[in-house]
Amino acid sequence: MQDGLQIAGFAPDASASVRRERGNVVRLAVAQALAGANSTVVYATGAVVGDMLAPTTALATLPVSVFVVGMALCTLPAGAVAERYGRRTTFLLGAGSGVLAGLIALLAIVCSSFWLFCAGTFFGGVYAAVVLSFRFAAADCVAAARRPRALSAVMAGGVFAGVIGPQLVTHTMNLWAPHLFAATFVGQAAVAALSAVILAGVELPPLTAAHSSAGRPLVIIARQPRFILAVICGVVSYLLMNFLMTAAPLAMKLCGLPQESANLGLQWHVIAMYAPSFWTGRLITRFGASVIVAVGLALIAASSSVGLLGIDVAHFWATLSLLGIGWNFGFIGASAMVLECHRPEEKARVQSLNDFVVFGTMTFGSFLSGGLLSSFGWSTVLMLSFAPLLAALLALIGFSFRPAAPRS
Repeated sequence: MQDGLQIAGFAPDASASVRRERGNVVRLAVAQALAGANSTVVYATGAVVGDMLAPTTALATLPVSVFVVGMALCTLPAGAVAERYGRRTTFLLGAGSGVLAGLIALLAIVCSSFWLFCAGTFFGGVYAAVVLSFRFAAADCVAAARRPRALSAVMAGGVFAGVIGPQLVTHTMNLWAPHLFAATFVGQAAVAALSAVILAGVELPPLTAAHSSAGRPLVIIARQPRFILAVICGVVSYLLMNFLMTAAPLAMKLCGLPQESANLGLQWHVIAMYAPSFWTGRLITRFGASVIVAVGLALIAASSSVGLLGIDVAHFWATLSLLGIGWNFGFIGASAMVLECHRPEEKARVQSLNDFVVFGTMTFGSFLSGGLLSSFGWSTVLMLSFAPLLAALLALIGFSFRPAAPRS
């Protein structure tokens, strides 16, 4: 009887733990959906508002590039804050940056200040950098065997971000006449505030300073072949996604296609980026992260190949859709590799280092994309994508022939 009571006593604890894990993942997925709208709003409006406010047309896309710079510069500080004060503190600071981004952008539009608008998109990049750490936080919430699924479940929230962002822009852009998009950034700030409320309820494992000091030096961790491979694959997947996505709408315009077709193509691209996340985690668990990354890189190569076949609407839409799916497999697979490279006390530093390298490299793609397209054309942009793809595939093949290192 006593044994039965003990067993019955354990069951609620285990059940509560599972409910807590699921609750954390659901909150992070919902926050991903809401916060992901921040990036969609910036990509949808940044160049248009930039063109309205910039002193010269050549600077029209600078606000979007500044957004990417904000992502790159704030990944390491966000990791340091998470390590010292906990992930939830970082999440709330990030959401605060999202609210600030919307309010600064609103003020910039009302006052017709281009540089103030760039400051707003910078804080939007800070917010986006924190949002992309949600996937690692979800992995921390669950047992090791369920980490790939938790990671991909949070990324799946981006499907709804791909709908929320465009709808927010569509229904608010003309509400504050004559200031186009002013009301849009009020809505963006409100959505960021709602995300903060949801994130406040996330319960994450604590990481004390004493615990984190027990980790290995970062240079030792970064020299692991598996970590180097994960960074290469993550960089190539994200770099090419941003490189081609940024150039595609302008390429469609230069080819004489209507703006409505470009908008719809981008919407399906965003959905393709995140919709596979419902299954990516299971595929990683079954086949391994390296196989899924290889499939992702192959899909990105197929995307560029389709783009080279023609310049009508169908070719652009197919290119953007394949690019989104390829990014999903490549980036989530590379993120799963990162989880294999650190001990629990090292996670914040290692994950923020990975994101810093990925987003820092992506910054160059953001700056180069428009110039290359204007100077050399869409076909040249597509052809250039094959070089980093080949490098990543060779790295995957080379790693597969290395003897497995003993795990700590």
